[in-house]
Amino acid sequence: MKKIIELRQKRAKVVAESRQLIDDAEKRGGFTAEDDVAYDRMNTDIDNLTKDIERHERQYQLEQENNEYRDASGAGLVGGEQRNESQENVPFTHREEYRSAFNKFLVSGMAELNNEERSILGKGRAQLEGRALSAVTGSAGGFTVPQGFYNSLIESLKAFGGMRKVRSTILRTATGNTLPIPKVDDTANVGAIVGENAAAGNATDPVFGQLNLGAYKYTSKVFLIPIELLQDSAFDIEAYIRKIIATRIGRITNTHFTVGTGSGQPTGVLTNATIGKTGTTGQTTSIVYDDLIDLIHSVDPAYRESGLCEFMLNDNSLKAIRKLKDSQGNPLWQPGLVQGQPDKILNFTYTINQDMPTMAANAKSLLFGDLSTFIIRDVMDLSIFRMGEKYIDSGQVGFVAFSRHDSVLTDTAAVKYYANSAT
Repeated sequence: MKKIIELRQKRAKVVAESRQLIDDAEKRGGFTAEDDVAYDRMNTDIDNLTKDIERHERQYQLEQENNEYRDASGAGLVGGEQRNESQENVPFTHREEYRSAFNKFLVSGMAELNNEERSILGKGRAQLEGRALSAVTGSAGGFTVPQGFYNSLIESLKAFGGMRKVRSTILRTATGNTLPIPKVDDTANVGAIVGENAAAGNATDPVFGQLNLGAYKYTSKVFLIPIELLQDSAFDIEAYIRKIIATRIGRITNTHFTVGTGSGQPTGVLTNATIGKTGTTGQTTSIVYDDLIDLIHSVDPAYRESGLCEFMLNDNSLKAIRKLKDSQGNPLWQPGLVQGQPDKILNFTYTINQDMPTMAANAKSLLFGDLSTFIIRDVMDLSIFRMGEKYIDSGQVGFVAFSRHDSVLTDTAAVKYYANSAT
């Protein structure tokens, strides 16, 4: 905690210095080449400090959650004694005995498992019964991952792209059947005054619509691990596999959740969002204060005042905004100065998503609105397959993971985008 406070104080000092640099440059009539270099260096320092703060805060949060989990599950020591609470209500694949057998399977394969460990994996596998995946035999090496592994993977996915870091609604379903999402827009209908003893009259019925969420199948593709590493007890195979899966599946799903076409892939949030503001002429690679205000006010106050609205943009767009000031000379970007307080743009939080387009002519470079109306569907369970024989002639073991996802923006009025000027 002390380290986090120190880092925030250090960042606040650099932010103040960068503001002073901008003010001094404006008094001199504009930025010089030296000013640009100095300002970029300060921005790099701010970015690095921000990443350090996020890492320390994330680690602090994980340690707190881990302590809570250890106490709740009996995995930790309470009062000097081991807690042995019943796990009857805990799904089998969430239990430590399954995770232990699963990890041994990753390292050694089915051949090295004893009968009890095989039975444990087989019992967990029964949860997949009724799906196409259940047709794969245990000897082929496919098993659903333990819950702790899956939770860690999701955390890595959140850190990877951006779409899972915003307020997107995450739905996790046990099957991949088409999931209908009902929607209705009754904003055009109003009540009326009625005279005493007069009939109320017939109202216009609300029109309900429906969006469908499917389950597109994603794969990490095959990745190979030398047998020597698997035999090395110091090598954390689980952490390595989690990293590979998060990088590969996280990269492609974040892209699709952002700009997916909806044809053969999920529908991205930017695909269905509606125009909020087109940049003034000349703003092909930039944005001005007035355009940001117009973008914010393009979203109805019913959403804007809910406390759920936020910006989403890539890092280059953030860099441009951090140089802007309002009509009173106040910077539009405000750093969070205390733990738990995020950095903001015009008092709204923001998320960096590198799959958002870079500012260019006609680019949809900035999103603003209530992103909780964007739904990401995760179909449980993620499955990992171990191929112990296919690549044995080269001294390697193959692994491949599959998962299923879809996404859709349910309310196009809730999220608007800024498009850079064409000229």
